[in-house]
Amino acid sequence: MTRDHLAVARTLSEALPYLQRFNDAVVVVKFGGNAMGDDDTMEGFARDIVLLRQVGVNPVVVHGGGPMINDLLDKLGIKSDFIDGKRVTDAATVEVVEMVLSGLVNKRIVQAINGQGGKAVGLSGKDASLMVCEPADPKFGFVGEPVEVNPAVINNLFEDDMIPVIAPVGVGRNGETFNVNGDTAAGAIAAALKADRLLLLTNVAGVKNAEGQLVTELKAAEVEEMTRAGVISGGMIPKTETALQAVRGGVRACTIVDGRVPNAVLLELFTEHGAGSMIRA
Repeated sequence: MTRDHLAVARTLSEALPYLQRFNDAVVVVKFGGNAMGDDDTMEGFARDIVLLRQVGVNPVVVHGGGPMINDLLDKLGIKSDFIDGKRVTDAATVEVVEMVLSGLVNKRIVQAINGQGGKAVGLSGKDASLMVCEPADPKFGFVGEPVEVNPAVINNLFEDDMIPVIAPVGVGRNGETFNVNGDTAAGAIAAALKADRLLLLTNVAGVKNAEGQLVTELKAAEVEEMTRAGVISGGMIPKTETALQAVRGGVRACTIVDGRVPNAVLLELFTEHGAGSMIRA
């Protein structure tokens, strides 16, 4: 028996309390579009999600797809306008958004999970009125803010051992199609499910303090203070805002996870050290 075999056995033994802790728990994972271009990353992510389901966790995947949307808009010659760094989503653009997110990206993730032995089902926020939206700001066009989440379809899938994979496309009260920020959609869905964990996979290590050191656990008040002081800035602000909304909406904890780390989801849930910055209410 090799040292590697003993290390694997020890790791599994040490994971037992965490496996018991998360048995039958709901874990919502936001999988960003930037990570999907790499086949190895996609395969590793899919394997981790299948393992979660295998050990009794109820995973929900909410995904983005910004780079893929940009590629198709360029190919179609549809010009995007931006205000304050955010894309204005007009009627032509929202059709492309829906095609890419609900079609190409969603089914690629579904196929990857099923290829690892899981039973994934692709949805968007339109299915069974899962995510009802209102315009986030009229100047951005068809960019939506979730105002009502109806998770019954997700709970039904859990009962059949299915893994929901959700595209962040919502429906308006008058039948409109809305593009929803992936983090925002994941937070709203996690809150509606009263999830045990929301994991926001990103391309940074997590929240860092004024000295540039990773902070592994924060309370909501600490996040607000760090934001006021300018310590949390730039692209981390929308991540932490999503985390705060989620934990205040009933999610037990939200972790901003470095998705570049192999097996980041498993490290965060099933080891003592975790893999990012956990935020609690």
